[in-house]
Amino acid sequence: MDWVSWFEAPDYEFARQVLQRGTATLYFIAFLSSLNQFPALLGEHGLLPVPRYVDGHRILRRPSLFRWKYSDTLLRAVCAAGLAVSLALVGGLPQLGPPWLPLAAFLVLWLLYMSIVNVGQTFYGFGWEMLLLEMGFTVGFLGSDQTPPPRTILVLLVWLLFRLEFGAGMIKIHGGSEWRDLTALYYHHETQPMPGPLSRQAHLLPKAMHRMEVLGNHFAQLVVPFFLFAPQPLATIAAGIVVFTQLWLVGSGNFAWLNWSAIVLAFAAVSDPVAHAVLPFIPQRPNPAAAVPQTPVWWLAVVLAVTVLLLVLSYWPIRNLLSRGQLMNASFNRWQLVNTYGAFGTVTRHRVEIVVEGTQSEVPVDEADWREYGFKGKPGDVRRLPRQWAPYHLRLDWLMWFLPLRTVHEEWFYAFLGKLLDADPPTLRLLRQDPFDGARPRWVRARSFLYRFATRAEFRETGQRWIRMELYEVIAPLSLPRSRRRGQ
Repeated sequence: MDWVSWFEAPDYEFARQVLQRGTATLYFIAFLSSLNQFPALLGEHGLLPVPRYVDGHRILRRPSLFRWKYSDTLLRAVCAAGLAVSLALVGGLPQLGPPWLPLAAFLVLWLLYMSIVNVGQTFYGFGWEMLLLEMGFTVGFLGSDQTPPPRTILVLLVWLLFRLEFGAGMIKIHGGSEWRDLTALYYHHETQPMPGPLSRQAHLLPKAMHRMEVLGNHFAQLVVPFFLFAPQPLATIAAGIVVFTQLWLVGSGNFAWLNWSAIVLAFAAVSDPVAHAVLPFIPQRPNPAAAVPQTPVWWLAVVLAVTVLLLVLSYWPIRNLLSRGQLMNASFNRWQLVNTYGAFGTVTRHRVEIVVEGTQSEVPVDEADWREYGFKGKPGDVRRLPRQWAPYHLRLDWLMWFLPLRTVHEEWFYAFLGKLLDADPPTLRLLRQDPFDGARPRWVRARSFLYRFATRAEFRETGQRWIRMELYEVIAPLSLPRSRRRGQ
């Protein structure tokens, strides 16, 4: 037996291709999302400007290129570099070279995107940000086409998927009673942050089906993850169940790249022979006995060193998984490696939406001509079919969902209202509809509404996909100082 055969996994070449190219694709989407939204949200003149944030934190505890200098030009350069490197990896170009080349490319993506996340404040406070960082760091050590996939890295990627799935399952068991009494899906499709085009149909399924959904979720997140470590073909079957359940979530909601990350990670447990048996178009080595390139000693040493590092860092998430006070989406080190994950420990039972309106009337009375601003992803127009946005991430729309759950008196939200009063073009580009076509309103206000999906009978009668009821005004009409109004 060859002395490194225990380390090499030549039957996981297809898995490596999916893991590396899939992760690079998600990085491409993440950098594109930042390029399009970061300047308006966090740029020099954004809602929460990074220069002010950095000045207020003399020492940033987490690394970022922007700790020394931030400019919108530099941010765009970082995003452009990330897009270019991601695209090269999707095309498989670095993978044609020595194993250090794709590793260097993924480490560049990891460091560039970490620089963005670590100054992104509340707009980047989502679990899938740290998940993408951990994926990018780890898949880089899968090497290139010149060496067999390292078995230890595949196991670590399965371990990452295990933490993602099992952590989410345990959060639910520790969380609201609706997960234990199987009623969570009575509400979730309707109250989730950003419904998709099929969310209403999923919500209107019979309650017995919703209870089966919850049971299926518990099975997929609390039982199936253990079988990812089993021998083949059990591991591939477990991965297939993960992919199926994640595709259901993709079809019924918009969770940025969270679900697609889990789908990509699931391939770490899929071997070439089993994948080829299920899907014959998937290639496999024509002769398993044929010689394959051997792992260089230096690469073996590098991979084993990072394996030991990630195993040591696993102590903290393991302790968290076994704790009654389980943390959700937490990192235990400044490099955001080997994190703990989880989502929706409790399910919101009623959907409250914050509706932003403006008027050009001199006096902001209720009888004035108030016009509603339209958002790209969040519900507003009761007749509009929600769009599928994931894996693209609409950060402003997601933060709008949190307002009624926390408080509308957020610094960024008042800054957003101020930008609307200024008719700020970068801010308006984040929206689907500006009711004033670039002109300044004299006043803006925010009102809350209770939203629910229309029944099939209500939809046939009214054409409305949502039924909404006004609750109350959450922010009274605001106006710019007279000296800043147009023409004065």
